Amino acid sequence: MILQVVGQLPPESTQQAVGYPSLFLLVALGALVPVVPTGALVSSAAVVAFHQTDPFALLAVFGVAASAAFLGDICLYWLGQRGVRSKNGSKWLRAISDRAAPERLAQAQQKLDEHGAVVLVLSRLVPAGRIPVMLACLLGRMPMRRFARGDIPACLAWAATYQLIGILGGSLFPEPWQGVVAAVGLTLLISGAPAVWRRVRTRFSH
Repeated sequence: MILQVVGQLPPESTQQAVGYPSLFLLVALGALVPVVPTGALVSSAAVVAFHQTDPFALLAVFGVAASAAFLGDICLYWLGQRGVRSKNGSKWLRAISDRAAPERLAQAQQKLDEHGAVVLVLSRLVPAGRIPVMLACLLGRMPMRRFARGDIPACLAWAATYQLIGILGGSLFPEPWQGVVAAVGLTLLISGAPAVWRRVRTRFSH
């Protein structure tokens, strides 16, 4: 019955009916398990929305992406807090700690002490910056309410940034799939650039 109803919808409506819940789930999952390329997902969704006739499609992608990122961050922070309070820790806290290099954690703690929750906004925009800052917040016993206040603008800025990348890709190419390829490529390039730079800098420093 449901499949018949979906099959009768226009292609654009079908895309939205399937795409928005999928985007929400994948972005929220990517916030909990930082292996999903959430930035590329948002950029790809923005490309598709850019080519749709619905004037609110881009706004919907922005709202879905930002709210999913916020929900994922809050859930991960709550799980991390449980690990901090527990004598034996937790698998979530260990997972966060394993993904935060010691030098990045030290930098995050220093910046958090100097600038407070404002650092959360930048941590969402800098590739691989979210986890060290979140761990620094956990180890510093930042209350959930304060973390949430700083994470709201961080998720909004993150969603806007990757949506702009998608809009750029969508505006450069006539076909949506071409824009998706361009947006994903640009997103992966931005995400991988810091790691490549650190390796090059380490190699030349030795």
